[in-house]
Amino acid sequence: MLPIRFGTLAHTAGCLPLDTLVSTLQAHDIDFVQLALTKAIQDIDLSPGKFSPALANYIGEKFDKAGVRIGVLGCYIDPINPDPAVRRAEINRFKEHLRFAKQFGAPMVATESGGLTTYQSADPERYEEIGWQTFRATLEELAEEAEKWGVFVGIEGVSSHTLASPQHMRRILDEVPSSNIGVVFDPCNLIGQDVERQDEIVDSSLDLFGDRIILAHLKDIYAEGSGYRHGVPGGGLFHTAEFFKKLQARKPMLDVSLEEITLPVMNETVALLHSLRS
Repeated sequence: MLPIRFGTLAHTAGCLPLDTLVSTLQAHDIDFVQLALTKAIQDIDLSPGKFSPALANYIGEKFDKAGVRIGVLGCYIDPINPDPAVRRAEINRFKEHLRFAKQFGAPMVATESGGLTTYQSADPERYEEIGWQTFRATLEELAEEAEKWGVFVGIEGVSSHTLASPQHMRRILDEVPSSNIGVVFDPCNLIGQDVERQDEIVDSSLDLFGDRIILAHLKDIYAEGSGYRHGVPGGGLFHTAEFFKKLQARKPMLDVSLEEITLPVMNETVALLHSLRS
């Protein structure tokens, strides 16, 4: 059986000089990182317009020599920002990541879909559809760029965002029918506060877009007061072992990026997850 592989956000280690970042991550039991460049790398100017093939190769080779893949570039923009100038700058930044992703060694660049209530104050009746149309237009442009460079745009659903449910994810995949769009599946983000329906949400997600998943995120759900919070994977209310079985059946050897975690508990958490995965 081809096993699921675990990684984490590179900036879990902090924002550090590149060599320090790589050596710190190398000392932990992870197979890959999700690299948000400006959040993780302290000593290199990676602001818009500064990328080049040589610079991307340099960073990618540092991780490769340490035995830690860059599984995904994180570029979490607001793709529906109401200010057209700000939105254009965000789109351009994401497109720059797409152009150079392969030089970093990453097959995809990931983002979310913007807050569900972004346009509520401007139009209380039509705000969801305005946000949807704006996101779709952004995604169409990003997908076109991804197709040019042979990489994926990874889109992530969140219960409070434009892609608020498994059905919303299926709709956008149908409306923007590009093979270069893939799903970053974070079940806990889609579950939100609806914890009692978690199995239904996971199952419907896998039924609706299981074939389009290119990366998973994993955290856990813990009771807090009258609601729930997210925390370290493997010890909470999320049905992690069952999720692994379902995910393994659909996507063997998928990368699973761990969130809501710190480095001091990384290795013991990975060991626990390996036991739940088997």
